[in-house]
Amino acid sequence: PVLQSDLCSVCAVVSTDSVAKVTEWQQTYYTSDSGIQSGATTLQDEESSQPRPPSASAGSAGSAGSACSSDAPGDPQLSLTRAQRVRAAMFPETLAPGEGVHSDGAQSHVQRLAEPSQLLKNAIVHLIHYQDDAELATRAVPELTKLLSDDDPVVVNKAALIVNQLTRKEASRRVLVQSPVLMEALVQAMTAAVDVETARCACSVLHSLSHQREGLELIFKSGGIPALVHMLSSSVESVLFYAITTLHNLLLHQEGSKMAVRLADGLQRMVPLLKKNNPKFLAITTDCLQLLSYANQESKLIILANGGPETLVFIMRNYNYEKLLWTTSRVLKVLSVCPSNKPAIVEAGGMQALGQHLTGSSHRLIQNCLWTLRNLSDAATKQVCVLLPLEGLDGLLQILVTQLGSDDVNMLTCATGILSNLTCNNARNKTLVTQFGGVEALIHAVLRAGQKEDVAEPAVCALRHLTSRHPEAELAQNAVRLHYGIPCVVKLLGQPHYWPVVKATVGLIRNLALCPTNQAPLREAGAIPRLVNLLLKAHQDIQRHDSSSQQTYKDGVRMEEIVEGCTGALHILARDPINRGEISSMQTIPLFVQLLYSYVENVKRVSAGVLCELALDKQSAELIDAEGASAPLMELLHSPNEGIATYAAAVLFRISEDKSSDYRKRVSVELTHSLFKHDPVAWDMVRGQQDHVNMTMGHHKESLSKVLPCLRGLDPGGNSSQREGDTDQPRCDTRNKRK
Repeated sequence: PVLQSDLCSVCAVVSTDSVAKVTEWQQTYYTSDSGIQSGATTLQDEESSQPRPPSASAGSAGSAGSACSSDAPGDPQLSLTRAQRVRAAMFPETLAPGEGVHSDGAQSHVQRLAEPSQLLKNAIVHLIHYQDDAELATRAVPELTKLLSDDDPVVVNKAALIVNQLTRKEASRRVLVQSPVLMEALVQAMTAAVDVETARCACSVLHSLSHQREGLELIFKSGGIPALVHMLSSSVESVLFYAITTLHNLLLHQEGSKMAVRLADGLQRMVPLLKKNNPKFLAITTDCLQLLSYANQESKLIILANGGPETLVFIMRNYNYEKLLWTTSRVLKVLSVCPSNKPAIVEAGGMQALGQHLTGSSHRLIQNCLWTLRNLSDAATKQVCVLLPLEGLDGLLQILVTQLGSDDVNMLTCATGILSNLTCNNARNKTLVTQFGGVEALIHAVLRAGQKEDVAEPAVCALRHLTSRHPEAELAQNAVRLHYGIPCVVKLLGQPHYWPVVKATVGLIRNLALCPTNQAPLREAGAIPRLVNLLLKAHQDIQRHDSSSQQTYKDGVRMEEIVEGCTGALHILARDPINRGEISSMQTIPLFVQLLYSYVENVKRVSAGVLCELALDKQSAELIDAEGASAPLMELLHSPNEGIATYAAAVLFRISEDKSSDYRKRVSVELTHSLFKHDPVAWDMVRGQQDHVNMTMGHHKESLSKVLPCLRGLDPGGNSSQREGDTDQPRCDTRNKRK
């Protein structure tokens, strides 16, 4: 007892002494309790940079304990130990309701450090659940396979519902895509389903699995495509959506699926679906049609047989959902290269329907519409007078002229190509484009095109069309000169030669020369020597290939066409006396005489025509005669082509004026037979007067003076409309690539 009392006394002294030292330490160094004696927590010091007020510190053990006990009921956080706070931050689910750390918005250091641990814990939990889902699906697959093959529709329905629920978990889906037996049973159940719910669940399963590469392959190998095509006949919207979406995924990503869909009559089922009114559903359906018809002529014909072009044009005209319009324009672009579909699209009003989207904000839609219009424009040229209301294209032509100012090469290429086709052999369209300022816009397009043949060729073709055979043709011919177009046009004849551009340019120069005011500017721009050089080059190529029995094609252009075009252009330029002298001075007469022997009738005609103009000069007439032109010209007098015969007669008449009477008499007989062979009465009247050479030649001169102006009206000879400015057929493009 004594020992115990002594020990208590010693403890009391030590305790009193230690409290006194702590109090002295606080007063000397710090204003807050260190916690050594009071046991107060330091939670507030950890979470806040503000020092605790002195009143919260205890000056003695009693006061410290009193402070601690008085704070605890007011703030539960102060009563938590460090271990509790760590547990609350890292494992909050272990706390009872109402417990935990309640911060004022700012995270503590413990909470921030606990975030990675929490993420790791969640990942482990998910992994455990993933494994559980996979194990559950693995155990269920064999039983579900049996249930799906059951004869009871109710059992099959429940099994399909369970499989559908399994596809909502990633782990379960991974198991299902590795179960071909289950997939085959599911496909058979979907095909034989007698109730809507079973079909819907089965389609939903296939739709979920089609988002994985393994799932697509499994569906394809399990015969899912014919079953999905069969589901396209369903009247339930959800079934239709699952079926078309799954087929779309297969067509996009599974090799061999396109042929499988075609063999299952998928196109015959899809085209009628275009009459649905859900824009998103229609967008997927039209994209399926594009995937199936691209580069497959049979598919295009099936779409045509099922009324596809009319329905697609209806969609373009009546919907404003951009994605649907884009996918539909892609289908029309593919169909627009099919000769059978072209007339159907044009007849359904496809040109106008596509034209109304050229001023929108969607660049990809505008591009597809332009390419489709370009592909259709050659068919529209042939049908516009019969099938289309002409006023329906007025707005389109004006928009296209505006598009010529675009800096986008693709838009410029399409706009020039469409205008080239729509103005071919169509006087009304030519007049409208000229009135809309098309000549100036096309000249600027040629200037901006530079070396881009895809722009230069159709632009020059369009200018060639605008400068002939319509009421505003002379205005267009003058407009080319007034907008400084002649130098840039003549420059296109220079090296390097891209023959389609050269061919179009030669035709344009010929048309421009029809306007007398343009003769001098063409000469000053160097048109004559360039045309002569091209003529010589093309003729040499023909002779070289004739010896090797090869076709004289270059860049798809026959060299005979270049010879004909250059000679025809020189024929018109030779109407000007100065030009005539320059042409003769370039030693061209021997070549023109040689061309009289050509096997191409049009080459003979233009050669006789240019010799007819050159023979107006006495010196040139003598050169023509010296080159032995009389023999071929005598033969050409009997040509069935009225233009050739008349030109030949004119040349013979002019070169025989200074000949002997015998020569003139022989020529007179030939001329008489040529000029009056279609008039037996006149032939009988003049046949007995052959000895009166002067009178007969005078009669021939009078006849020729009446015929030649008529030929000039049809210039450069003949009565065929092909010999006018629109010598080319409409341009047919095949731009059907998916964008």
